[in-house]
Amino acid sequence: MKITDNTLFLILKSARPQQWMKNIALYAALVYSGFFFYNPGDALPYAVTVTLAVIVFSILTSSIYIINDVVDYEADRKHPFKKKRPIASDKLPIPVALFVAILGLSIVFLSSFWFTPFFRLMVIAYFLLQITYAIKLKHIPILDVVSIASGFLIRVYAGAVVVNLHTSVWFLLTVISASLFLAVGKRQSERTLLAGSTAKELGETRPTLKKYSQRLLDQYTGMFANASWLTYALFAFQNETVGPENRLATFYGILPRTLQSQKLLMITVPFVIYGVMRYLQLVYEDNQGESPEKVLLRDKPLLATVFFFGVSVMLIIYVLS
Repeated sequence: MKITDNTLFLILKSARPQQWMKNIALYAALVYSGFFFYNPGDALPYAVTVTLAVIVFSILTSSIYIINDVVDYEADRKHPFKKKRPIASDKLPIPVALFVAILGLSIVFLSSFWFTPFFRLMVIAYFLLQITYAIKLKHIPILDVVSIASGFLIRVYAGAVVVNLHTSVWFLLTVISASLFLAVGKRQSERTLLAGSTAKELGETRPTLKKYSQRLLDQYTGMFANASWLTYALFAFQNETVGPENRLATFYGILPRTLQSQKLLMITVPFVIYGVMRYLQLVYEDNQGESPEKVLLRDKPLLATVFFFGVSVMLIIYVLS
């Protein structure tokens, strides 16, 4: 097949750059630790190190997406929307796609040696998880959504180990709950979009959807929606920031514990509750949950919520601490 002049554009489209925003999860441990602006002196600032790790993970995830499209070539050709993807539509030749994916993986594994050995283990673990997911796990009910949640968990751990920071157990539970919530919401929307398909067509495009009844997905959605905001609320209530500096330590020494910074983080809980409720509305009323990153970028109320949530967290931890 002749390679067209827009090959680079097709490669970039297959790499799904909009998915890179999921790698923001690597900043989680750094932000909540209070060390976001910390500069150890004998090494790069923590924020720079984690940013480099995010770039590595972005190349890794893009390479895996391309491999996934090659593996799903036949199934995607039968999907009403995925058939338009560059590889499924034959606009991007499979040999070219595989070359780009292998090149990207080579860059990732070579650059991972610049970081700590534990970060390298996270990279390998994520790669093995995603390849196993593409080949097998996404066809197994329950394990498919658990695999998606595990991917987010590995991202959080990767961001923590790259600068050797502790991650709260409650925050990890929040990540697991939220990622399961997004994964189930994705299945909800996929089932709605393919509602007019026959059982045979449904099995050819997404076999696991036949194993998820609407009632079951509703139960899962409610369960993980509640777990997401509850685990975050518990994390926010118990979180204590121990940063490199404590500029207002004397001021806080004369205040009751009720007004101290670890309790102020509870101010961000309403943003999380609204975000969960808004996302549920988009999934059930507008059927937009198939691509969470697109929902976040397109829905102004949800985007504003995430923005104010982030600003609030930074102010509480780095200004009021």
